[in-house]
Amino acid sequence: MEGTVDGFRYGVVTPVAAYLMACLGGALGLRCIVRSLINAPSWKAGWLALGAASIGCGIWTMHFIAMIGFQVEEIRIRYDAGLTVLSLAVAVVVVGIGVFIVGYRGASTGTLALAGIVTGIGVAAMHYLGMYALRLNGTVEYDPLLVGASVLIAVIAATAALWAAVTIRGFMTSLGASLVMGVAVSGMHYTAMAAVSVHVHGASGGSWDGDSASSLLLPMLLGPVIFLVLAGVVVMFDPLLVLGDGDWHGTGSHRDGSARPRDEAPLPRHSSLRGTEASAPGRARQHPYQREG
Repeated sequence: MEGTVDGFRYGVVTPVAAYLMACLGGALGLRCIVRSLINAPSWKAGWLALGAASIGCGIWTMHFIAMIGFQVEEIRIRYDAGLTVLSLAVAVVVVGIGVFIVGYRGASTGTLALAGIVTGIGVAAMHYLGMYALRLNGTVEYDPLLVGASVLIAVIAATAALWAAVTIRGFMTSLGASLVMGVAVSGMHYTAMAAVSVHVHGASGGSWDGDSASSLLLPMLLGPVIFLVLAGVVVMFDPLLVLGDGDWHGTGSHRDGSARPRDEAPLPRHSSLRGTEASAPGRARQHPYQREG
């Protein structure tokens, strides 16, 4: 018989919490990627990796918080721990591939298309791998049309996120972009869940392997949530990540999106050295963070 699928067991609590986690991961990831574009090349890979991990953890956490509210009324649902952890690794790795592509090759149309497709398909793969981790006394079936729509949403969302990461500079604009990212990621998830139907094999019970949502997902979510909090601390204690756009206007990247070396960056607008430079026409320009030697 067909099971009664409900994705909102706890009402709006899980969708709202999931959306906020997607926004948090997106916001931290965008700021870290922006930081990589204005930092010395030796730290570029580190900031890109932190940004990718933040976005990946945010997407994965969003998915499984939403899954806490998922139930089939006639049967119990359990999860395979190994596949659940693997889906987290997939999320971080595929987002990392896209982030490193645009971080080092710039934001040209071809680069963004390639990175967006790879990342979007990877995010969709994370979702369906997480769904494959379901253990229940029934068969999960999917509507192919809605599955295709969810993958398309994932690719569009990933492309838009990567474009925002290498284009948007200001703190408030990054915050706005992260809110849009949260909508896109949540939309992808719930579109994919609308494709789900469950054919129940029999009465609830049985001895299939796996852990319940409360015993597996809640403890497992603590790791990514703690990571996002620590990433937030790193962001908040870095002055270049909390300054407005005007405080480091013009620094960061060339028009093609590639990183600009620090010695090419113009002086900040409010730097006292700008007046000194103007009063000494023949004097060589000096970066505000470089010492005279």
